[in-house]
Amino acid sequence: MEEQQQSIKKDVVLVVDDTPDNLTLMSGLLKDTYKVKVANSGERALKIINSDSPPDLVLLDIMMPEMDGYEVLRRMRTNDSTMDIPVIFLTAKAEVEDERMGLSLGAVDYITKPVSPPIVMARVRNHLELKGMRDFLKQKNEFLEQEVKRRTEEITAIQDVTVLALGSLAETRDSDTGNHIRRTQYYVSALAKHLCANPRFGWFLTPKNMVTLFKIAPLHDIGKVGIPDNVLLKPGKLDDDEFAIMKTHAALGKKAIEDAERRLGMEVEFLKFAKEIACSHHERWDGAGYPEGLSGDDIPIMARLMAVADVYDALISKRAYKTPMTHDWAKDIIVKGKATQFDPDVVDAFIALEETFIEIARKFNDEMQ
Repeated sequence: MEEQQQSIKKDVVLVVDDTPDNLTLMSGLLKDTYKVKVANSGERALKIINSDSPPDLVLLDIMMPEMDGYEVLRRMRTNDSTMDIPVIFLTAKAEVEDERMGLSLGAVDYITKPVSPPIVMARVRNHLELKGMRDFLKQKNEFLEQEVKRRTEEITAIQDVTVLALGSLAETRDSDTGNHIRRTQYYVSALAKHLCANPRFGWFLTPKNMVTLFKIAPLHDIGKVGIPDNVLLKPGKLDDDEFAIMKTHAALGKKAIEDAERRLGMEVEFLKFAKEIACSHHERWDGAGYPEGLSGDDIPIMARLMAVADVYDALISKRAYKTPMTHDWAKDIIVKGKATQFDPDVVDAFIALEETFIEIARKFNDEMQ
């Protein structure tokens, strides 16, 4: 039992006073309960306070030569590593203004000499207990912050992997599409970064939304999972009936995500944008698109960006029913669709970024799959 008591770590109290008798008195009072350190000057006190083994509490005299107690406390409070160490002024200065000054500088208590030993012991004990509680809560908060950060990163990683897996699932139905989802991710990201300074888009294209756009872009064709193989994989041009079936993939994509939310029992902000981009990236600026016939600014911004990215990539990519077009040829088609098929500002952004688009297409070419 005695060995356990000896192993218990004692709190460290630093007594600062320029009078040897006062140091001896306070050391004798405190030594049986605490580990006591002493300093006979402000400079010496600060060396101990700023050392690798700082005290848990400081009993600080005010009237000392060269550096008084007020100045010691001021310096402690400007240092992040010492600002939370509790300081009790222990002084012969008994005026109300002196006490007000000490407390205003951040002292936790103010005791006037001559001291009452039971009062000193009680106040030291109380403030050390308060410090112990503060330290515990601080450590708990730091742990909780780290845990929240870890779990947030874990959830984000799961979210990212899930989106990519779902996007890849849609693409496995059509092997010709290759790295289409990766290229369109980077196309829309480039367009968003270019357009975030445009007043028509800047209010929406915040850093957070641009990150979300990049993440959910692979879901734009998730509805193709619901298209029959004889339509999706037909090695030739679709007839009218087949094209009508193919067009349902936009609404199917939105419905698939809505079904997932329904099973979850709540709407998810992240998936709100996924639904918009899956459902509306085939809408046209002039209202002649599908599935809802939206036009102009009624078309969600993310879908307008994907409309250009998706069409461009489809044009330059090889498909069972066509050979790939050159960049210039695809560019000409998109420019001709300005203000009819596509948002005119998005087309202008595409023109400004054509070298970026060429580089993305080269970097993620289908030979990489």
